[in-house]
This record gives sequence, structure tokens and C-alpha cells, in this order.
Amino acid sequence: MANVAVIGAQWGDEGKGKVVDWLASRADIVVRFQGGHNAGHTLVIGEQVYKLSLLPSGVVRGKLGIIGNGVVLDPDALLAEIDRVTAQGLSVTPENLRIAENTPLILPLHPALDKAREAARGEDKIGTTGRGIGPAYEDKVGRRSIRLCDLAEPATLSAKLDELLLHHNSLLRGLGAQTFEKQALLDGLLALAPRLLPFAEPAWERLDEARHRGQRVLFEGAQAVMLDVDHGTYPYVTSSNTVAGNAAAGAGIGPDAISMVLGIAKAYTTRVGSGPFPTELTDEIGRGLGERGREFGTVTGRPRRCGWFDACLVRQAVKTGGIQGLALTKLDVLDGLMELKICTGYTIGGEHYRRLPAAAGAQAAAKPVYEVLEGWTSSTRGARSYADLPAAAVKYVRRIEELVEAPVVLLSTSPDRDDTITLRDPFAG
Repeated sequence: MANVAVIGAQWGDEGKGKVVDWLASRADIVVRFQGGHNAGHTLVIGEQVYKLSLLPSGVVRGKLGIIGNGVVLDPDALLAEIDRVTAQGLSVTPENLRIAENTPLILPLHPALDKAREAARGEDKIGTTGRGIGPAYEDKVGRRSIRLCDLAEPATLSAKLDELLLHHNSLLRGLGAQTFEKQALLDGLLALAPRLLPFAEPAWERLDEARHRGQRVLFEGAQAVMLDVDHGTYPYVTSSNTVAGNAAAGAGIGPDAISMVLGIAKAYTTRVGSGPFPTELTDEIGRGLGERGREFGTVTGRPRRCGWFDACLVRQAVKTGGIQGLALTKLDVLDGLMELKICTGYTIGGEHYRRLPAAAGAQAAAKPVYEVLEGWTSSTRGARSYADLPAAAVKYVRRIEELVEAPVVLLSTSPDRDDTITLRDPFAG
């Protein structure tokens, strides 16, 4: 049986939570391999709604969750999330949650710098969540991160804080923001250590053992391919690699351990924050998609920008993200629209493109080229087989498959986990 990596195929918020929950119920281990608490998954289980940002979705299903070394971890955010789901009846202990000992930590100075930079950018702001994700990844690459394992060595922690503050306080002063004192940070981290260190372990060893035992592992990505720091709409991206290729590095396993890469895409397109969005609709149709799809960010609550399905963009995500099959979500949101459009390319400066160029100016200037398809009036909500779908909806899905050059293997027709049409089992490889 295959191990599966799940990644977003657009700009995030594609409904990964439901799909990951469906897959997690059949996995043995669920691993978060990148990102921080700037992304969230909403899981609906019966009458209970769980909003997760750091906890792997499998924890909700009683499976072992691992936070990999590719994640940047805010200790306060994690502990608050654990307290919140505990109040909802879940049990999160070192028995069902492990954290890679080499995971970098987000400290209070990281969101402070994040927010100060965004304020300084003014109208040119990137649209970060202000949670310190970018600065924390910068420290990782700059080799000055405080990592989870450092909490067990007070002398190491103290010395590393000196270097960290030398860097960050200089930046904060330059931006006119408040600086940080070492002792307060040191005391805070040492106070957190007894709660965090019981979760720490060399996660790569556990994953290696799982592989040899033939256990199923689900690698849970955050954000999406078009927010990848290399392959996304730079600089309006996240600060980590979101493609499936990073699942190996961010978890501590070899790339041959991942047999299936599942990309999640909505039947239309949304985006939160700033950046290019060629198919964005600012008219009544766009507002209608947002209302019917309840398009508000899980973490931020910000309204999402909405537009037609961009097959050109998703095709690019398929190629760069290593996607072998798509899970298409929120098909029911298109119910009742008499006419649907799919973007098949762009015009930029009078030239036709079948890709979104890397240059920021070209991305901003991209105008969509549309193909028009017939809509449908009957409801697709709750459909659990192709036979339950109107012919126009089937035609729409088939055309998406042709344009993005990847098969649709799962089709979601409501937030309910069971309202899913399964065309191919991702765990079958």
C-alpha cells in the first residue's frame, strides 16, 4: 500500500481539511511537513467542528500525529490549540502526538518583526498573517534558530538567544519597533520546556520504523503550490516549499517513501491576501461564490477573493508539485450557474501564454483566456456517485482533467466527509 502526500493545487483554502480527514481515518500516522500556524484546516465530524493550525489532522481520528522538522512551531499557539481541542473532548498527549526534536521554534520576536515589516511596506505589503512564519524560516536558513531540542540545554539556549537578539533587535530598532530583553525570553522558554519536551523525539527514526512495518503514512501539506517560495507567485507566497518534494525533507524520510501525491483544488479559485489573481471576479458572480462557499480564512477570518477555475494555474501546480491525481472540492458551490468559465491560458503584452510567468510584472499583467461551458440547474450537493451528477457537471469535471493533465480521483460535494465520490483510492498507489 502507498504512502500519500496531500498538497494544495491553487493558493490554499481548497478544502484540504475534509480530504485529509477522510484519508487520515485510513492512515496509521499523519505528518505535518511544512508551514506554521498561518494555515488552518477545518474538520467537521458529526456536530463538532475542529479548527486545526498545527496539530496533524489524524489526531482527531485517534491516529498518531507527527509535527515534522520542516514546520516552524509557535509553542504558545500549539499549547493553546491542544487546550482548545481538549475542551472539545479530544486527548492530545505524547502517546498520539510527537514533534521532531530539530523543529525550529517561533518566538515572540518573530511576529513582532513580521508585523513591523508589513507596516513599513504600506500599500506594497505582501499580506502575511503577521504570525512570524517568514522571520522564523529566515532564522532557520541563517543558522540561528532556537530548536525544540535546545529547550533541554539551558546553556545552549542562553547562548543562542544572544545571537538571535543581536540580529532581531537591530532590525526592530531600524523599523522603529519595540526591542526584546533576553531574560524574559529565556524565562518564558524554560517555563515551556516541561510541557513541550515530552513530545520531542527523532521523528525520522519513527518514520523509518513505520516504513519497515508497512504502516500507512499520510503527509499533510499546508498552503498550496502557488504559494511555494520557489514556484508560487513570488513574493506573494509563504516562506517554505509547499510542493510534495518537500514532504521528504520536512519529515526526515527519503523521497521514495511517497508513492502517491494528491493535489486538492476547488471547482473554482480563491485567494486570501495580496498578489496576482488573473481569474478574480469582483462582480455579483464572485460575491455569490464567496457567500455560497463560505469563503473566509480558517485562521485569519479574512474574506477570500473568488474567481473562475484557472486550469492553466492548476496544470502548472500539477507539473511543479508532482501531483498524480486531483481531489476536486466544492463542486456544489457552482450549482445554479447557467454558464461557467475555465481559464485555459493568458495574454500578456499581446502574447499568449499557457503558463503563469515567474516575473512579477508579467503576473500582474496576465489576462485570462476563457473557455465557456454550460452550467447546471440541479443540485450536486451530497452526491456520492457519478450517476448522481447532472451531465453538465460531469462534462465540467472531465474538461478540467483534460486541461490540467491529471485525473480527478476524488470529488467532494459538501463539507460532510462522506459526501465524496471516490474514483481511485489514493492509498492504492
